Amino acid sequence: MQMTFRWYGDSDPVKLWQIRQIPGVTGIVSAIYDVPVGEEWPLERIMHLKKTVEEAGLALSVIESVPVHEHIKLGLPDRDRLIDNYGRTLRNLGQAGIGIVCYNFMPVFDWTRSQLDYELEDGSNALIYEEEVVQRMNPLSGELQLPGWDSSYRKEDLQLLFEQYASVGEQKLWDNLSYFVKAIMPIAEEAGVRMAIHPDDPPWPIFGLPRIITDGAALERFIRLYDKPVNGLCLCSGSLGANPDNDIPALIRRFGAESRVNFVHARNIKHTGERSFQESAHLSSAGSLDMAEIVRALRDIGYTGPIRPDHGRMIWGETGKPGYGLYDRALGAVYLNGMWEAIGKERSASAK
Repeated sequence: MQMTFRWYGDSDPVKLWQIRQIPGVTGIVSAIYDVPVGEEWPLERIMHLKKTVEEAGLALSVIESVPVHEHIKLGLPDRDRLIDNYGRTLRNLGQAGIGIVCYNFMPVFDWTRSQLDYELEDGSNALIYEEEVVQRMNPLSGELQLPGWDSSYRKEDLQLLFEQYASVGEQKLWDNLSYFVKAIMPIAEEAGVRMAIHPDDPPWPIFGLPRIITDGAALERFIRLYDKPVNGLCLCSGSLGANPDNDIPALIRRFGAESRVNFVHARNIKHTGERSFQESAHLSSAGSLDMAEIVRALRDIGYTGPIRPDHGRMIWGETGKPGYGLYDRALGAVYLNGMWEAIGKERSASAK
């Protein structure tokens, strides 16, 4: 596998030279953040990002994300124009030699948490999700500030989106996803770009909005929409793992057998209720997920693609974007690489 690290560009407090010094990290996961959603990413902007990363001694391994416009998710009349722009972006990324794009199909809200600075027992701060807190929130109040979603929406924009989504249930959202996938995947395949859909986070509906990429059955249904490896998954352990019924190692083995795991987010979480959880340190004993077994499953499928340590705690007094500090994610990267090496050597020794 290739160890990568998320970087938010020149404005990121975490610098490329710092990432370069994390043992075993060779790739960067990034994006162009100032092109309006739905517009084509210019090739020269992509090449500039790639050059910046490569000059720091790293590779631009994954684009996360090329956002999908809400009108595509809603199936509105202008979706064909927006899908055409999306396809042009994929062709430009392919021309630049970038082979993996991560994206999601979550209506309105991206990954969502109820608190971004919850203090854990060790004094570190972490992102948490408490279902009862979220249920009391009013997304149309004009005062909603949720970690993990685009807060650029004005109150009137949100009101319109909720009115438009009132007629979009799970089946309609599946239909709109199918339309997008069937239009985009041939372009991605031609461009040499593998697509990786990120599961919904958390993997259940919020604020009355449908969410459909939530479990093994949904992942199976998704890959059959376009039954080729280009139409693959970002296997996010923390997102899927928020539902205790999702067996992450089993999902890796199941979809890895068909070469559909195109990208991996490795993150641990601690279940605190039926639909509540805290983000934790990566190691197995810190949370509810067996990270060692997750890495073992990746070894079992012969995974050679990119993986990144996902959200980390804020430790050692670090400030910045919650979940995306340097220190805890760096510890996560080293931890994951250590397990990968140990399992590999264990198997080499047993084969002698």
